[in-house]
Amino acid sequence: MSMSNTSKVALVTGASRGIGAAIAERLARDGFTVALNFAGNASEAEQLVRKIEAAGGRAITAQADVSDAAAVARMFDAAEAAFGGIDVLVNNAGIMKLAPLADSDDALFDSQVAINLKGSFNTLRQAARRLRDGGRIVNLSTSVVGLKLENYAVYTATKAAVEAMTGILSKELRGRSITVNAVAPGPTATDLFLKGKSDELIERMSRMNPLERLGTPADIANAVAFLAGPDGGWINGQVLRANGGMV
Repeated sequence: MSMSNTSKVALVTGASRGIGAAIAERLARDGFTVALNFAGNASEAEQLVRKIEAAGGRAITAQADVSDAAAVARMFDAAEAAFGGIDVLVNNAGIMKLAPLADSDDALFDSQVAINLKGSFNTLRQAARRLRDGGRIVNLSTSVVGLKLENYAVYTATKAAVEAMTGILSKELRGRSITVNAVAPGPTATDLFLKGKSDELIERMSRMNPLERLGTPADIANAVAFLAGPDGGWINGQVLRANGGMV
């Protein structure tokens, strides 16, 4: 456990499963107290808290729909009340709905903008006002911003907007020693990615990068942990594409 992180608090959105859960576990292992945000799945979030505590870490759950600005403000209030402040925000909560642009209906557009873009905006706005000096913000983007794959238009547009906010906020927080970066995963072996895809498609996508495998949630958590920890302190306003060299 890193002594430099033992009094620090990290808030991870969408932390009950997949990449978010891996990030929460890794940050807890690095010594952070972790607030695990979830929208609807309380039992999975509570199970993860128990797992982190069993390994000697500290964690609590923090329910909020990130698309709801008032709920996000309450979540920050609760974390501050419990721990005295927040040092790290990891914006991981997101949804992915794929369709050709011509076939994308209003619901597909509105739901992804609400959670991926407005959700990130809501948490970034609170973090910009309330994060302790010397803190870290890590947003989650996607390597499809570079790949520009068919059927990903709306999803990728929300993440490209998050990348733009990342760079701008890093400059707006001048003087507070807070870094703002993004991690952009490639195809990663989570339920969200694997669901509904044929074995052939999964195999093809896993060979798109020169390392010829899918990423794992731990691969992404490692990149986030670097940016959130002491070794990442000189990296600011950047997008780190964690994709095995795909793009």
